[in-house]
Amino acid sequence: MSELYAMITITSRKKLPDFLALYEKKQLSVGFISLGYGTAKDEILDLLGLDRSEKAVCINVVTGERWQETKRDLRKKLYIDVPDTGIAFTVPMSSIGGKRELLFITEGQDYRKGEESAMKDTTMELLVIVSNQGHNDLVMDAARDAGAYGGTVLHARGTGMNRAELFFGVSLASEKDLTFIVSKKSQRNAIMEAVMKKAGMETPAQSIVFSLPVSDTAGLHMVEESGEEN
Repeated sequence: MSELYAMITITSRKKLPDFLALYEKKQLSVGFISLGYGTAKDEILDLLGLDRSEKAVCINVVTGERWQETKRDLRKKLYIDVPDTGIAFTVPMSSIGGKRELLFITEGQDYRKGEESAMKDTTMELLVIVSNQGHNDLVMDAARDAGAYGGTVLHARGTGMNRAELFFGVSLASEKDLTFIVSKKSQRNAIMEAVMKKAGMETPAQSIVFSLPVSDTAGLHMVEESGEEN
């Protein structure tokens, strides 16, 4: 896959509407939002008279060209370089499950699929599965059947879900689960295909799945060795 990235934005919950409005103008209306909080120590917050900061994490899919345009607007219109405004960064994507799903999350961007070029030599992948909230068992059963060991689930909210009917002929719920699964690159396609078949858009889970290359790992020794030949 060429020139396609996951754009991750972290900002305060108060500033999130400004970011979402900008992304809507840049035709990046499909995204997934999860809530969190800052990690400054309590004694520092007390000293400054501040409360623990509430954060929002937003994930969008962008082409390289759209990222450059968006980055310029983040600096000029939202002053993202000013401290405490937020940060945005990109991670190269390696795969998206399904043509309709690809069209859905890249709508409005001039993207044409090319030869996979980003981080070709990686051996591990992070699979990100976006599904309707409450159907993670269906997702994980499908993934485990294809060789996945386990995953981590975050609760999120989808944006731009009202446009899904144009692509899938169905309405998508806005409340989402984000499931992260780290797998061997050689298992990626099998796991993605199993999730799409058993927990995809035609099932109650209505899952969308994409993958990101992982450059290195620790704590996955058994997973890394499981596919080695004797």
